[in-house]
Amino acid sequence: MTLKALIFDVDGTLAETEEIHRAAFNATFAEAGLPWHWDIPLYGALLKVTGGKERMRAYRDQLGETRPDEADIARLHARKTAIYTRLVAEGRLLPRPGVMHLIEDARRAGLHLAVATTTSPANVEALVQAIWQRSAREVFDVIAAGDEVAAKKPAPDVYCLALARLGVSAQDAIAFEDSVAGLTSARAAGLRVIVTPSTYTAHEAFEGQMRLAADLSDIGPCLGVPMRAAIAT
Repeated sequence: MTLKALIFDVDGTLAETEEIHRAAFNATFAEAGLPWHWDIPLYGALLKVTGGKERMRAYRDQLGETRPDEADIARLHARKTAIYTRLVAEGRLLPRPGVMHLIEDARRAGLHLAVATTTSPANVEALVQAIWQRSAREVFDVIAAGDEVAAKKPAPDVYCLALARLGVSAQDAIAFEDSVAGLTSARAAGLRVIVTPSTYTAHEAFEGQMRLAADLSDIGPCLGVPMRAAIAT
């Protein structure tokens, strides 16, 4: 195995985003006059459904309702993305420990970097701009998003897309995830996975990962990626 690429999930892995997503969903519902409000326990349960539109659809079906319909869900999701982007731009987001150094060190070591996510490209862009003050394409070589594939996580599709765009085999890459759905997705694509549980996934039972870590602070040396301090000396 020659390590050539690192592939990152976004929400919960690069940053603790879910409370901002929850706030954006609730603001969207209130603005639209929709009598929905997702509190923390409910949102935690809904996170088992990957994808924002899919989450709204699942909640509607859970209530036994027919509204909002598919067109309304698409409009609501677009508005939610706009609100999320604004909240992130207001400085409500910080990277998880170790993320920025790992990505910088990997880049210095000549590794390719990718994102494989169920969220939208707009949300990825907002997050990267907030954390790095650069465009997502300047930080990551490849961005593979959920709406570009037939099936979202836990299906392997988005990781397969990321690998194809990177032009590397699964054996030469490592994925970083925070959830069982993401772990299942990456492993189904043939990847080894480092799991760093987030606030909303800390209770999940992980199996089959390469490593389970509280955060990404000390991951680089374990992968043979020189630490920033070592490079500086």
